[in-house]
Amino acid sequence: MSMTMNIRAIARTAPVAALALAAGCDLKVTNPGPIQAAFLDTPAALTAIVNGAGRDLAEGLNWTAYTSAAVTKEVLPSGSTAAFGISVRQQLGVLSNDDGDDWWNQSQRARWTAESGVARIKEVLGSAANNSATLAQGLIWVGFSNRHLGENFCDCVIDGGAKQAHTVYFERAEAAFTEAITVATAANNATLRDVATAGRASVRLLRGNLAGASADAALIPSNTFVYRMPYYVNTVDQYNRIYWASANQPYRAHTVWGTFYDNYRRTTRDPRVPFDSSLTIRFGDAAVTSLGGQVRWFFQTKYPVRESSINLVSGWEMRLIEAEALLVGGDVNGAMTKLNARRIALSLTPWTAANATEAWTALKRERGIELWLEGRRMGDFRRWAALNRPGAQEDMTGRNLCFPIPRSELETNPNLR
Repeated sequence: MSMTMNIRAIARTAPVAALALAAGCDLKVTNPGPIQAAFLDTPAALTAIVNGAGRDLAEGLNWTAYTSAAVTKEVLPSGSTAAFGISVRQQLGVLSNDDGDDWWNQSQRARWTAESGVARIKEVLGSAANNSATLAQGLIWVGFSNRHLGENFCDCVIDGGAKQAHTVYFERAEAAFTEAITVATAANNATLRDVATAGRASVRLLRGNLAGASADAALIPSNTFVYRMPYYVNTVDQYNRIYWASANQPYRAHTVWGTFYDNYRRTTRDPRVPFDSSLTIRFGDAAVTSLGGQVRWFFQTKYPVRESSINLVSGWEMRLIEAEALLVGGDVNGAMTKLNARRIALSLTPWTAANATEAWTALKRERGIELWLEGRRMGDFRRWAALNRPGAQEDMTGRNLCFPIPRSELETNPNLR
């Protein structure tokens, strides 16, 4: 399907035009016309297309990771409700379809850009695409963008189609990762092969394919593997949003104070959930109604600069996938060994469990620590609730665990009316 991108001419008002003519200036604008998508049908353009898909996913993740962290109490509000703040409803855990469409639009654009980019690569390269590292990378973005949507959004809608179950995103993600493994292997690119394998392990867990998830996870090393989404300092839109919203430049919109991670970090010094405080600036940048006024400003330092990257998948997550599969299978001791591997490597006290319920509590806690502020928590809470998994966790009563289809999509998509 061909797509045409248009350059917009800047509209001029009549008074401005008249003034310019009176002054003898020629402000005539020549619109060169549409830029044909066919100009992208060249091998030289394909890397840029793939990089653009990754950039779009970075923006989608930027929005959802921050807001979902407030909903799941990974951070609490400590100030402003506009700009880089947390709205009043979000402070209460409410994600409404009239709360704007940035989360939806950014994330859907990432999926569409990746999927259409992959189709273009195959068309341009033909049979040469079968061992193209560029195609493998494009497929990886397809996988992660669909996983992102499935973990964070209530329903699936594909390109103006009808509403489907959110799990359709996971199906699409697994298919993309599987193809990426094949293509990366043919391209002799072990790095991309491992990224796709780890991505597929995470999606297979979400789909309930525990044997497949464990088989993939077992191929990924713990200490040496991590795949991150980069951010940049070029524009505010490319900053790490979680960092910038509490960097005191000027925002102090969220805090670790009062969360589970506050006391946990104090008692364990676990380096995975770092935060700090100021001797001179003690409170957030505004009163917080839902918390009774001003609250202490404890700023996260997992992302210490504007260009801090966010993990998409890691070797240590693979150990937790294996642990969960073992726990579902009734192997409590084996599960505890897997989930404690990271704690032992960090010289932290291992979790203990006398029974399966306590083991589930430890697993849920450990995933929350390992994946803190990575935009993954809502998906975990939602699937554990759906599967009725035992074990204590943060109380999410009355809080939404997914972003709804926004009003803009509901009003413009004829299949949703």
